[in-house]
Amino acid sequence: MGAKMGSMAYHFLLFAWYTFLVVLMLLIDTDKVPMGIFAYAGLWKYLTFLNLVLQMLYFGISLVLDIYTSFWKHPEARMLTSCKDILFSVLAFPVGSFVVTIFWMIFLYDRELVYTKEMDRIIPSWLNHSLHTIVLPFLLIEIFLQPHVYPERKHGMALLGLCSAGYLSWVVWIYITVGAWVYPLLGKLSPLALAVFFAVSTGLAFSLYVLGEVLNAYTWGETPKKVKTK
Repeated sequence: MGAKMGSMAYHFLLFAWYTFLVVLMLLIDTDKVPMGIFAYAGLWKYLTFLNLVLQMLYFGISLVLDIYTSFWKHPEARMLTSCKDILFSVLAFPVGSFVVTIFWMIFLYDRELVYTKEMDRIIPSWLNHSLHTIVLPFLLIEIFLQPHVYPERKHGMALLGLCSAGYLSWVVWIYITVGAWVYPLLGKLSPLALAVFFAVSTGLAFSLYVLGEVLNAYTWGETPKKVKTK
């Protein structure tokens, strides 16, 4: 019971935290934002913001499941648990860790390629780290907090690849529509370099998927039968 209450408290705090961040970002005064940053699709074109919504959704579902299984035993809980595990394994962990990894790799090389100095006026340092740093420690704690049943790797990667292709298509669509890339880095690449960058980014996402699967197996040993995805 103690472990269940600890899990419930953790999921409640993270759900509240990500809800706070999502609302805070949506309330940004656009009059103070440099021209073009939020033009067309606003925050919804940035993977960082989409990841906030994703993490909020995941921890919200986890909280509901914790509450539900604490008071009721019902077959629907198994279905919700499967949805939660697939959401974590295919999206929450790979996307969250990808945002942290790729942001700091590019930032440390040349911050103007991903996060211009003008953004410091809008997003203070603590908020920047909330968006791009502590996401990963929270996900690692989640792995060590409770086991997750991963789908068969080929199915999990297929779903992740489909979602990655969807986001990349969204980024390209925005460029075709408004003539500007979502991230400054993309505008500096040739078509060939752009294709390579997209391929390497997808490969990194796949690698992070495998990392999550390995960490989960290392922590919890053999998990129950893998979820079959159709």
